[in-house]
Amino acid sequence: MELLQRARAGDHDAFSALIEPHRGELRVHCYRMLGSLQDAEDALQETLLAAWLGVEGFEGRSSLRTWLYRIATNRCLNLLRSAGRQPVTTPTPVSLPEPSRLGEVLWLQPYPDALLEEFSDQTPGPEAQYESREAISLAFVTAVQLLPPNQRAVLLLRDVLGYRARETAELLGLTEDAVTSALKRARATMNATRSPVPPSPSPGGPEERALLDRFVTAFTQLDVDALIALMTDDIWVRMPPLPFEYRGSDDVHRFFSVIRTLMGRIDRMVPVRANGQPAWGEYVRDQITDGLHLVGIIVIGLSGDRICELTRFETAVAPYFGLPRTLD
Repeated sequence: MELLQRARAGDHDAFSALIEPHRGELRVHCYRMLGSLQDAEDALQETLLAAWLGVEGFEGRSSLRTWLYRIATNRCLNLLRSAGRQPVTTPTPVSLPEPSRLGEVLWLQPYPDALLEEFSDQTPGPEAQYESREAISLAFVTAVQLLPPNQRAVLLLRDVLGYRARETAELLGLTEDAVTSALKRARATMNATRSPVPPSPSPGGPEERALLDRFVTAFTQLDVDALIALMTDDIWVRMPPLPFEYRGSDDVHRFFSVIRTLMGRIDRMVPVRANGQPAWGEYVRDQITDGLHLVGIIVIGLSGDRICELTRFETAVAPYFGLPRTLD
């Protein structure tokens, strides 16, 4: 209470101490809303600025955490509704094979596990439907991006954070009936993309390490048959912000066969983790300087002892992962 009183009186240090315990979870919430780590960081900074400018009028009718979530969610909604929000794509340097389909979610970036370690999730409220690990996975975040803005906000507030319908309605300035209706539609969309998967090996355990070692060997050598042997029959390969998506062993085999012919091998994979999943910085050797240059970030999803999805991202978020642009 003393910190709040000092913050209301204009003490910025007190305000910083007041909001610091919530910074990490607010960034994750913005990321879930926006699908972009860079946009989430911008939305977080806007949230904290708005909170600082408005803290004098904060009357404590809700908790400070709920007040901050109200500001953050509405900042994200404003950004989602902005007509100018379009991903910047880099033309692919090679002619890719015909995709299985064109994806709808192009505005997507990975989220470093190192940032997840900055906070431990608050205990979700009684209405939560998702565990923390699933709610940060690439599959979940990708599915959320298919929802219209209001449905997205309602689903995250209700089923991830566990706010009750009345609380969610107050946060968003909606009626309870509108919240209930939006949640019903959002759950129907999410359930259509949600399927049970076998339990994966424990992160960092010997089974996972053995699987990842086999993957890195096959991937760096672009041994297409060995890669396919590690994957499920319904494997997905995606590469946002490019819309091309490949699904199933045959299409993915065709994709990697073309990549192997046109681009050759990958020279080094530097392990990181993203969205609670195994990930790597992807480096190739410059034939002139002989240095290694970062060309992408690979994130894989596991289903049992197989790889069920592989997503390749551009390098814009490399600094958040501690991945240098070049290696000697």
